[in-house]
Amino acid sequence: MDWLGLHFITELPVNGQVILNCMHDPFLVLLAYLVACAGSFATLDMAERVAHAENLSSQRLWRWVGAGCLAGGIWAMHFIGMLAFQVPVDVHFQLPVTLLSLLIALLTSWLVMYTLSRPSLSFWQCLKASVWIGMGIATMHYVGMGAMQSQAKVYYQPVLFGLSILIAIGASLAALLLASHLRNGTGMFHQLFKYSASLVIGAGIISMHFTGMAAFNLLLPGGTVLPQPGEHNHLQLGVTVAVMTLLIIGSCISAALADKKLQKKDHDLQRVNSLLSQLDQARVSLQQVAHYDALTSLINRRGFNQIFAEKLIEKTHEGGMLAVLFLDIDHFKRINDSLGHDAGDELLKVLASHIKASVRSHEDVVARFGGDEFCILIDLHDRDEARQMAQRIMLKMKDPIELAGRRMVMTTSIGISLFPEDGKTCEELLKNADLALYQSKGSGRNGLNFFSANLKARATLELQLEEELRHALREDTGLMLYYQPIYDLKTGQASKLEALIRWQHPVHGFLAPDRFIALAESNGLITELDKWVLRKACQDLGELSRQGCDELKIAVNCSPLSLVREELAGEIEQALRSAAVAPRRLELEVTENALMGNITETLVLLQQIRALGVSLSIDDFGTGYSSLAYLKRLPLNTLKIDRSFIIDIPKSAQDMEIVQAIIVMAHTLHLDVVTEGVETFEQYQFLERHGCDFVQGYLLSRPVPLNDLRPVLDEINQRKHAYTVTPLSLVHGTTALM
Repeated sequence: MDWLGLHFITELPVNGQVILNCMHDPFLVLLAYLVACAGSFATLDMAERVAHAENLSSQRLWRWVGAGCLAGGIWAMHFIGMLAFQVPVDVHFQLPVTLLSLLIALLTSWLVMYTLSRPSLSFWQCLKASVWIGMGIATMHYVGMGAMQSQAKVYYQPVLFGLSILIAIGASLAALLLASHLRNGTGMFHQLFKYSASLVIGAGIISMHFTGMAAFNLLLPGGTVLPQPGEHNHLQLGVTVAVMTLLIIGSCISAALADKKLQKKDHDLQRVNSLLSQLDQARVSLQQVAHYDALTSLINRRGFNQIFAEKLIEKTHEGGMLAVLFLDIDHFKRINDSLGHDAGDELLKVLASHIKASVRSHEDVVARFGGDEFCILIDLHDRDEARQMAQRIMLKMKDPIELAGRRMVMTTSIGISLFPEDGKTCEELLKNADLALYQSKGSGRNGLNFFSANLKARATLELQLEEELRHALREDTGLMLYYQPIYDLKTGQASKLEALIRWQHPVHGFLAPDRFIALAESNGLITELDKWVLRKACQDLGELSRQGCDELKIAVNCSPLSLVREELAGEIEQALRSAAVAPRRLELEVTENALMGNITETLVLLQQIRALGVSLSIDDFGTGYSSLAYLKRLPLNTLKIDRSFIIDIPKSAQDMEIVQAIIVMAHTLHLDVVTEGVETFEQYQFLERHGCDFVQGYLLSRPVPLNDLRPVLDEINQRKHAYTVTPLSLVHGTTALM
């Protein structure tokens, strides 16, 4: 039976034919298996390289390298296997047919690598491909066997022939499944599994070969004399082919391993570059956070100081002027308090854009220092440029702004310092600009001021005074109370005293309150100062009791900042208890603006103080913004008319009418009236005539210390009639705070 040029027999002939006995060289068989395993391992390795290749050109390269390794391994295995076949006849091979078998092996191997280069393979895809690949391997095998020429005639056993094809298909299927499974693994276990898989695939390939050889039979016609085989060194040729094949496969595997390492290093380098890029982005982000304000996107204080330092170095070496403009939004706190912080933030964004629009975009540096403080750094040729810039900003600030359904206009105060005349360092110039800003705010806001030397001197003095005032409060040295009598027009006696603080400074001498009260309020010392005055006044009340003045009362001033503290009532009670003084002998004086600040909370606190038995007096009445609707609700005892309404009496008819109206109103509210600043006899007569209850002023006495108080009181109390009142001799030449 012939099929496709092959001769098949089912039974060997009994007569007329000579069946040749054939053997195989075991060493060459083992060598063929080794070559098949090496080719299989190379195929698995190249499939892994194809899967990990990052571009199409690399995939094509390793696909062809893998195809070459597999084709070389299969074909060399087949060739060495044929060399291992030993027959007692002279055998030679046709070169063209042998090369054709090599070409078939190469095409089949390329089909294997092409199949394995797909991203994913299903079982059915593998099965379909394995049929074609197995058929290709079988074709390569039988074409290669067809290249063998001898006197004997070749016959194949059909069962073993078909079995060899099935083995080829099965080996192909196993190779595809193992290769698709192993191409994405890593680690030692993966490598060991790959070695094991190579042995299995190699066994499958060589099994197909020797199954095909088992189906192979050589027959000589009957009567033919067996020729003597020629001398052929098949062993040497087989070893040479095996060594060359293994060297080529080993070189390909080494190249794949080197490429794998290079790719890993490239991945590591990319990862490092990616990390460096992320670090650079993080650095830029951190720099943005560190040097820019998140709300307005302006440079913050840190970024401003860095640019400022660079500008100073440049101007120091090249010459030129710089101006530092320190801005503060006037009454910005009212926006936060009334509309909320979100509205305040929106307002700051708008104001920042106004400032940005007022400066030269590329030359000037605008920064937000925090809160509502902004700072601008500009190059200039003369100080007028700085003035014009500040005026431009102030004008731009007055543009109406729509915010939270309201239309508002904001103003700003500006302080300016110049380099090099006002300082040579960042810290000095910023501090001096801040001092100039402080001057602008103190001058009524919505203005600008340049730094001057006297501002620095005054700031230095205030700082020194602040430190020394803290020391005086802490050590209880230097501070003292002076007392000015308050005369009762009905009884003709000095029934009250107003406590007025003084400071005997070790360097600057005797200081009146106007030198340090504002300083204490701005630096948070006023609360401690009020506590000291309260304790000292209560102690002096105890001393007056021991001198026989049991009914004398003392009025103590209370600052607006102290009036908002819930602890005030407890502190008053503690001071009275410590001095063993009756609460009715203490009177607390508060200004009307302090009372109107937070009327609900103030009312609760005043009621607590009144519940102690302490009297309450509203001081400097007429100079603030008190509401009569609230005034009648407050638990007050006394109303004090400010000296500004008395000073022009009797020359000013208008002031006289105002004072009369205040006295009538106070009496209507059942309040006693004290008029301070009485300095002339005419003023005294006017007040007595119109029903004023108490008078206080230089006409009676200047403020005096406790030790000098008793003679002054005796002198005042000895006057029996208003017409006999004459100014008391000035004591100590001191100045009163009225």
